[in-house]
Amino acid sequence: MPRYLIERELQGAGELSQKELVAISRKSRQALNELGSGIQWVESYVTEHKIYCIYQAPDKGIIMQHAHLGDFPANRIEEIKSIINPVTAEKMLAEG
Repeated sequence: MPRYLIERELQGAGELSQKELVAISRKSRQALNELGSGIQWVESYVTEHKIYCIYQAPDKGIIMQHAHLGDFPANRIEEIKSIINPVTAEKMLAEG
């Protein structure tokens, strides 16, 4: 199933309390339950004014439905085509 990176603009996101983050997580899970098994939240990264989320989903449409149900922004949705990390460089050197 394709993976997507969702950019959510949320002013002051980095200052949200643990209680507020738990509430957002619960709201997201509730929306996911309404949508069924066709979408999965993998993880999210909270920055100063944005939250970046990784989701598995068949298409962008269901991610937009999730955003609508949860009343979350989904300012940008991009399909993840590849993943690289430091091990990628080592692997390429070993393969020559």
